[in-house]
Amino acid sequence: MSASIEEEITFRKLEILLAFLQAGSLAKAAEQLDISAVSVHRALHSLEAGLRCHLFRTEGRNLIPTEAALALADVAREVIKTMSDGIRHTREVGGYAADRVRIGSLYSLTNGTLPALVVGLKLRRPEIRTELVLGSNADLLQKLRDGSVDAALIGQPEAASDIETQLLFEDEVFFAAQVDSAQASEAEVDLRTCADERFVSLTGGYVTHDRFTDAFREAGYEPNVVMTTSDIFSLMNLVGGGIGCTLLPGRIRPVLPASVVLRPLAPRFRQRQAICTVVLRNRERDPNLLSLLAACRTYTAALDSTPASDPRRG
Repeated sequence: MSASIEEEITFRKLEILLAFLQAGSLAKAAEQLDISAVSVHRALHSLEAGLRCHLFRTEGRNLIPTEAALALADVAREVIKTMSDGIRHTREVGGYAADRVRIGSLYSLTNGTLPALVVGLKLRRPEIRTELVLGSNADLLQKLRDGSVDAALIGQPEAASDIETQLLFEDEVFFAAQVDSAQASEAEVDLRTCADERFVSLTGGYVTHDRFTDAFREAGYEPNVVMTTSDIFSLMNLVGGGIGCTLLPGRIRPVLPASVVLRPLAPRFRQRQAICTVVLRNRERDPNLLSLLAACRTYTAALDSTPASDPRRG
């Protein structure tokens, strides 16, 4: 069984010892550490009590270190360096202030939003490497909680005490159909008239799937979904290929196939998505994540200054 260390001996007191030996006086050590000279004096005598030997002798008003104090200082330097290295390594393993940031994202945000945020992050922390993980809202939220990603760009999750959110933008959901379909010529699409249509959809867990479900719940019927996919770009191609109609967020308009058009839903069925960057609340002070959140705020401010017709606004 290893020997126990007296509770009076702490890393902070060892740091005070080293500062005192370097500074040469209580006053200078206190100034260096931004504490009082009394606190320095008390810490040094507490170390003596814990070690049960004299570390200093008194000459007038001065404390003179003994050979024991110098021996302890040699050990303290090694111990503090080892512990500092250990803390840094532990933080890197845990993702805190590491040299990389793992960002989870919905597929639909990889066209414009994600690249803009990565550029904004690199401007603030050029040394940072970024890794991308794609998935659904549900998948990415779970990966955030189990530490597989450091931040996630997803639809705003329901109230969760462990999550901190930074709103990026709000996006409207549209009816997506082939250019030669009946709905393509309509100013607004009433979902109650679409009960005989075939539909394609994202699989569960995606925020767009949730809004799809909400809209048809309001319409009062279960849509005829003939195919599902976990990739929004594949979903657009299914619509363009005539497999079925669907609901899509406005943010994908710039990458729509030429054979697909978006039409607004009638007011009763309109759905919106709040797209956010989310991080764990216990990591919100991580310097890397603070830089990412700052890039998010800059991105949102730039969007707010663009015309309402700008496709980036959804």
